[in-house]
Amino acid sequence: MTTCAIAWLLSAWVLATSAAGANRGTAPMPLRPLPTPQQLAWQRLELNAFVHFGPNAFTGVEWGSGREDPRVFDPMQLDVRQWVRVFKAAGFKGVIITAKHHDGFCLWPSKLSTHTVARSPWRDGKGDLVRELSDACREAGLKFGVYLSPWDRHHPTYGTPEYNRVFAGMLEEVLSSYGPIFEVWFDGANGEGPNGKRQVYDWDLFQSTVQRLQPNAVIFSDSGPGVRWVGNERGEAPLTTWSLVDVSRYYPGTPLFHELGEGSPFGRDWVPPECDVSIRPGWFYRSSEDKRVKSPRRLFEIYEASVGRNCTLLLNVPPDQRGSIADADISALEGFRRLVDVTYGTDLAAGAVVDANAVRGPGFEPALVVDRDVDTYWAAPDGTVRGALTLTLPEARRFDRVVLQEYLPLGQRVSGFLVEAMVGDTWQRIGHGTTIGHKRIVVVPPTVTQKVRVMIEDARACPTLARVSLHRTPSK
Repeated sequence: MTTCAIAWLLSAWVLATSAAGANRGTAPMPLRPLPTPQQLAWQRLELNAFVHFGPNAFTGVEWGSGREDPRVFDPMQLDVRQWVRVFKAAGFKGVIITAKHHDGFCLWPSKLSTHTVARSPWRDGKGDLVRELSDACREAGLKFGVYLSPWDRHHPTYGTPEYNRVFAGMLEEVLSSYGPIFEVWFDGANGEGPNGKRQVYDWDLFQSTVQRLQPNAVIFSDSGPGVRWVGNERGEAPLTTWSLVDVSRYYPGTPLFHELGEGSPFGRDWVPPECDVSIRPGWFYRSSEDKRVKSPRRLFEIYEASVGRNCTLLLNVPPDQRGSIADADISALEGFRRLVDVTYGTDLAAGAVVDANAVRGPGFEPALVVDRDVDTYWAAPDGTVRGALTLTLPEARRFDRVVLQEYLPLGQRVSGFLVEAMVGDTWQRIGHGTTIGHKRIVVVPPTVTQKVRVMIEDARACPTLARVSLHRTPSK
């Protein structure tokens, strides 16, 4: 175990056991593997924007050839602050830009390539889109991240050992020049370069470069090490989603991607999943898709199937040829935000009295699940993997969503749960599931009741719950 990992374990233990008062009970022992502070902060962001932009927005293709003339890139009305305003209004907490896609075109004036914005007419060849967007994000209080594809269909050294040093140099340029980076996004795409050869990527070199220059960034790839792919581009996670995997089984571009969604309760590494999906059929803007933008309702469904299943959602919103977010996309995002706010902006569990059949002691009371603070939590006693919490509401209330959250600094524990409602004098099951993790949204039938019971049926160790909340969608 690394010194950093040991330090994090100790800090988690100290935080968990620090006394809020002289009579505070003893917190559960952390259950490995555990999230780093960076991973925990990343997962609490929940919703980030992906921005695919480059020559493809002008040529209409998804994967550029690397032979396109840099002069095709000329967003004459580019306004990254418009992007940021749209993203912030939609509830995004971070923005990740395709600083270099597979065509090799760099959105910053790289000294290591001739295929860059410096060879375009945009800003008279003096522009730096990465600079403009990073500054705009910082001004708006949004996190800034970068995608750099290791595949390069333009660079003449691609397919040779020299290219690994070139790509590491590109990483160095970006990661040392634009302030804090919260996520560095790698995919496993590996095709032929201009010389007809494929590259043997030096992932150790690439990842160590990120860790050296941006130690607080999480690294995304099929194998992490900070964040993993969910295994599809639909933006949906499985109903069972562990933050645990065995990193040694995978690599960027792994054929075992179908395993990445669920993870494993026996995983030795903490690598939470990210769901990526585009608001349009394609990743880059095409005017022919203006009428095929996902509806607010569909975006809401994707949100519940990603953020609501222990993932973050990375939603791609590609700028058009002007360099602006198109009206159709803005309208969809505005409708999506309204649905999220009207559904989850009010907690119908507010004011509930909470009892539990398994109580650890002072500092871990059942009432902490309705205090709206995810850093306080109920915990069952050591040696038990079951427990039930009963919420008695101030009056009968109607809801169709139940949200559960674990206290993840101590590890992901729950592997089976039930949700019941008192109907008349009888408890009736209205929902069930396996994993919870950072957040689990349980869609239940429209229910009117004054009593709700959450039953933890099984767990890897004594269970914890930081939050239980009830919500109602606007149509029900």
